[in-house]
Amino acid sequence: MSGTVKKIADVTFKAGKTIDWEGMAKLLVTDEARKEFSNLRRAFDDVNSQLQTKFSQEPEPINWEYYRKGIGSRLVDMYKEAYESIEIPKFEDTVTPQYKPKFDALLVELKEAEKQSLKESERLEKEVAEVQELKKKLSTMTADEYFEKHPELKKKFDDEIRNDYWGY
Repeated sequence: MSGTVKKIADVTFKAGKTIDWEGMAKLLVTDEARKEFSNLRRAFDDVNSQLQTKFSQEPEPINWEYYRKGIGSRLVDMYKEAYESIEIPKFEDTVTPQYKPKFDALLVELKEAEKQSLKESERLEKEVAEVQELKKKLSTMTADEYFEKHPELKKKFDDEIRNDYWGY
């Protein structure tokens, strides 16, 4: 087996093991998304199994003597010489070097967006907790207690009263 094909097969096999399919499936909301996801997974598994079986095995060696007996040695020798002269070119990856910096930049951007998202999520969770606490206390809370938590509103109302502005 050529080294490149074996490396590709190994990488895809490892990639198949490291993908958290169940974790990604839990994130899907709609039935259409689940259907598309299952199609993606099925296609990935098909390609992966082909790479593991079809392309990862060495071809069986040709029994040249068998063909010499049936066809004749001159023709078989000609085919053998042509077969052995075939050189399969090595795969040279010219695409990855072009896109690797872009991909790395996107990963950095993704990490930053993730950090910002987590900060915003924490802030919103605190705000929700405060609103829920306020909702519980609202029926028994006095105006003074409310204004203690929100001094800007107290100042606004005091200014309106001082300026004789009653909202009309």
